[in-house]
Amino acid sequence: MVYTSKTLSSQVLIWYNKNKRLLPFRDTNDPYKIWLSEVMLQQTKVSTVLPYYEKWIKKFPTIKSLSIAKLDTLLKLWEGLGYYRRCNNFYKSIKIICNHYNGKIPSNKKIFLSLPGVGDYTASAVLSIAFNKPYPVIDGNVKRVVSRILGIKRFTKYNNKRMTNFLESIIPGKHPGEFNQGMMEIGALICKPLNPLCNQCPLNSYCYSFKKGSPQSYPLKVKLKPKPHYNVVVAIIWKNKKFYIQKRSLNKMLGGLWEFPGGKIENTESTESGLMRIVYEECGTSLIIFKKAGLIKHAYSHFTLTLNCFFCKEKNHILKESQNRKWISKKNIKDYSFPKANHKLFQHLELKNWYG
Repeated sequence: MVYTSKTLSSQVLIWYNKNKRLLPFRDTNDPYKIWLSEVMLQQTKVSTVLPYYEKWIKKFPTIKSLSIAKLDTLLKLWEGLGYYRRCNNFYKSIKIICNHYNGKIPSNKKIFLSLPGVGDYTASAVLSIAFNKPYPVIDGNVKRVVSRILGIKRFTKYNNKRMTNFLESIIPGKHPGEFNQGMMEIGALICKPLNPLCNQCPLNSYCYSFKKGSPQSYPLKVKLKPKPHYNVVVAIIWKNKKFYIQKRSLNKMLGGLWEFPGGKIENTESTESGLMRIVYEECGTSLIIFKKAGLIKHAYSHFTLTLNCFFCKEKNHILKESQNRKWISKKNIKDYSFPKANHKLFQHLELKNWYG
């Protein structure tokens, strides 16, 4: 079918206004709220994000209220949402905006892209929705929709450029944010990876893969490499019915969260000898291991792990409290943000004997 950018984009806008999901960040032009939603939605389902978003906005409704908060408070609010670097970068960016841009989110794409954690997708989404800038958004859903319209099987550099050029040619000057959200919504609700609802799609008249009768063949599925698996050991070090925790460095995965000391063991090590070595390297203290506390399996996006936990005591009692090191009791767990694997361990210990 011969089409113009106007007819195709009009179909997207008409469909979106009739079929969009009612979401709390949809009916706002506040760039802060739109930006927050886009950050939370990266690699995370809408249904998972909604309670976190609403809780966050209730506690921090404005940029100013967020800028004076403590990072520990934000990480606790983010706890369970994953990809904690998103939270760290968002907080850093808000600080920069308050210190250098008078608390106003910049509408200039080059400036916005210079902020920590902001890539082309986030910049295009926020600027198109909040400031009506005609920048197309390309996420996984949009890539799938466009690949089926154009008949693209592989996301090569050349084909990615074709998709970008296509979207730039059809994005409307009016309501570019609604167009972008419409394309993402079509990908999420209609043009699904499996069993797409082609007969309900407003773009099926323009779609190469629909005409061919094989939409699921576009794009080709990428064979995922098997995730690496790691054996990890941690020590619950007891002293007077309190245990020791430490904060992860901000430049690490799960940065800013609290954890038990420990880490990955070498293939040649036993769990006990590996734990003794790692804790001495991390904390400078020697351990007395007196009981295995439990074993937890957990999967992250890029790897899986087996978490071996042991109840221990210090030999030399040198671990002191500081800003990043604490001795806490079980009732204090709620006051600190921990990775999901730790919460699995806490649940396991609730069913067992907590105290060594």
